Amino acid sequence: MSLLPHQLELLAPARDAAIGIEAVNHGADAVYIGGPSFGARTSADNSVADIARLVQHAHRFNSRIFVTMNTILRDDELEGARSLAWQLYEAGVDALIVQDMGLLNLDMPPLQLHASTQCDIRTPEKARFLQDVGLTQLVLARELTLPQIAAIRAATDPARSTLEFFVHGALCVAYSGQCYISAAHTGRSANRGECSQACRLPYQVVDDKGRFVAHDKHVLSMKDNNQSDNIAALVDAGVRSFKIEGRYKDMAYVKNITAHYRKLLDDVIEARQHSGDPLARSSSGLTTFSFTPDPNQNFNREFTDYFVNGRQETIGAFDTPKNPGQPIGFVTQVGPNWVDLELNDRQTVLHNGDGLCYYDLQKELVGLAINRAELVSAKKGSWRVFPKDELAGLKDLRKGVEVNRNRDVDWLHGLDKKSSERRIQLWAHLTDDTHGITLTLTDEDGFSASAHATLALTPAKDKSGALETLVDNVSKLGNTIFSASDVQVAFAQPWFVPASILNPLRREAVQALEAARSAGFVRFLPGQAVAPPAPYPEDTLSYLANVFNRAARTFYARHGVKLIAAAYEAIEEPGEVSLMITKHCVRFSLSLCPKQAKGVTGVQGTVKAEPLQLINGKEKLTLRFDCKPCEMHVVGKMKPAVAKQSRQELASARAGTTTPLTFFKTRPAAGGREFGH
Repeated sequence: MSLLPHQLELLAPARDAAIGIEAVNHGADAVYIGGPSFGARTSADNSVADIARLVQHAHRFNSRIFVTMNTILRDDELEGARSLAWQLYEAGVDALIVQDMGLLNLDMPPLQLHASTQCDIRTPEKARFLQDVGLTQLVLARELTLPQIAAIRAATDPARSTLEFFVHGALCVAYSGQCYISAAHTGRSANRGECSQACRLPYQVVDDKGRFVAHDKHVLSMKDNNQSDNIAALVDAGVRSFKIEGRYKDMAYVKNITAHYRKLLDDVIEARQHSGDPLARSSSGLTTFSFTPDPNQNFNREFTDYFVNGRQETIGAFDTPKNPGQPIGFVTQVGPNWVDLELNDRQTVLHNGDGLCYYDLQKELVGLAINRAELVSAKKGSWRVFPKDELAGLKDLRKGVEVNRNRDVDWLHGLDKKSSERRIQLWAHLTDDTHGITLTLTDEDGFSASAHATLALTPAKDKSGALETLVDNVSKLGNTIFSASDVQVAFAQPWFVPASILNPLRREAVQALEAARSAGFVRFLPGQAVAPPAPYPEDTLSYLANVFNRAARTFYARHGVKLIAAAYEAIEEPGEVSLMITKHCVRFSLSLCPKQAKGVTGVQGTVKAEPLQLINGKEKLTLRFDCKPCEMHVVGKMKPAVAKQSRQELASARAGTTTPLTFFKTRPAAGGREFGH
């Protein structure tokens, strides 16, 4: 069972359980978090006990917890992964996010399995296949357009699979699961959670004749994803789970961005409340915030909606992978140890500890942290700031330079304290009988519980005030997860009920309601594979399929694949191969695309998609352009030293296992074995 077709899920990240709890408090319908191992973020691991604590909190609101097990696995790791999956099941986890299809060939617990972004789901055929083998939630490729998403929804069944899409956060330039630069240059595999982020480095771009096209530009670094303006369109295209990137991000980021998208999704739900197909939250409770969410306040590389509305020229953060912040003013004077600024908005306030920055003459971002800020003239918006660092080290700081703020400590301090309330609505009904009074609570999900207090009823002296006092006391739910929408008192006559009776009665009823909710919590059912086994869309898999273990190989063979190459991490691709495949095109971004030249007099036919070269120190990569699907391949080969070390590590890992796993690189002869053993 997947999400109901009309339910929308806000899926927030958590580096640890404490952040996950705040994600729930700020409106997340689901949270994804790393377990103790096998997650694609090696520095964001959590114990099963901590995850169980997060599960307990989330389930109070009917929110769900998904755990990432989305690395590719060696044969010697399969049993550990299977064992961990069962531990997570016992901890109450709602789903596992997976990349390695070998897991589907193991004795897994009855948990939902979701297809990780690493599965690289770009086509209706692949999405349908993953649905048909039992995956209930599919994380679509970030590079898809609205029509492409709609086509995938049309080819799949909303009752069997939910479409999930990243709406915010850092963008990986490669198709997810299709980047091997880190593995080739450092031995750290992105598909095993150890990406070295070569995409954020500066490169020289050289054409096929050796001429420099770009100098020290971060041409593989993308701006950050922000789909704030596309939420309704994504809903119309079939997306039902809206995912925020950021399992490395801090508490302030998760609070702020979760709150931001909670408000946006609630706006869409409210707008369609009276439509023919109304929408609903997939969890319980309404969330209110003590701050105004603002994505610009967190670290970002400026924003893009990437390819959702088609190819854009402004998706890259080529000048810097750092946070440029927001423009706030310009320099009016530079002193011996201070800088005078005139701010664009006279209402803006600078604080000690704020982070400022500006671009030097080489378009490099220079940071300027404020040690002390003094208001000079409120009327002019003039401030004098004393930087923490020596002015001599602040390159090209001069009069007229535009200054941005990329850290507002006052705003961040506001998120250090409690910043949200999440409450489940309930209706209270207070009745009397010959033995005392009964309080019945019914919540927005239909759960109900009662508590009874035995007492001798005596008429109230202040009949009008007695009713008001009863309603007020029953409504006092401040330390609970509930909020009273309505309180009805159905007494035969106004009775006097002392607070010493009513308060424990209310607490007992609330505890009983929470117990009823806990007992009534329904876990998602795992997906069911169709029979006979669905055929994979292709009968041949290259290293790009990331098959790294015997179970994964058997899985694909069962689904009709005839030739299966080993994953790149198996060190069986010694020559040049595509180390990254991406929808981003450096030629297009530098206005060198042949399609851009069409119709331009004197240019058409002269601009060709010849290869380019990227150079960073001793590292060299070749860019090749496949114009028919409009894709770029970053081509290179594994360093010999890296290959040697990786082979040694693999041999050590495989020691003591069964017969080593081997793969054929070409189709076996007729009648021969199809897979090596």
